[in-house]
Amino acid sequence: QVQLVESGGGLVQAGGSLRLSCAASGIIFSINDMGWYRQAPGKQREFVATITKGRITNYVDSVKGRFTISRDNAKNTVFLQMNNVTPEDAGVYSCNADVVTINFNRKGVWGQGTLVTVSS
Repeated sequence: QVQLVESGGGLVQAGGSLRLSCAASGIIFSINDMGWYRQAPGKQREFVATITKGRITNYVDSVKGRFTISRDNAKNTVFLQMNNVTPEDAGVYSCNADVVTINFNRKGVWGQGTLVTVSS
């Protein structure tokens, strides 16, 4: 039906940068909000950033000024540029999309996640 595939995770040193990507594919008519969430070991998943189709963005306070969310609507892809990464940013990053299918069904879709490890 609809799939989200994240990429770009890996090991990064504290203070370094990483760029995550999430591509949506399948029976997509349009995508409304897209977002990134993360889950650290032993913690609940938390909101990181969202972006509307019109590119209005929202961030959790802890990443403001360091992370930038963007999207390419033509490619159904959302990005997360992570700068000045700290150990507290480590975790599994998952993307989410509010998708309208070609059958005009609306559904929230999650990717499988990509692991970000931060070395201090």
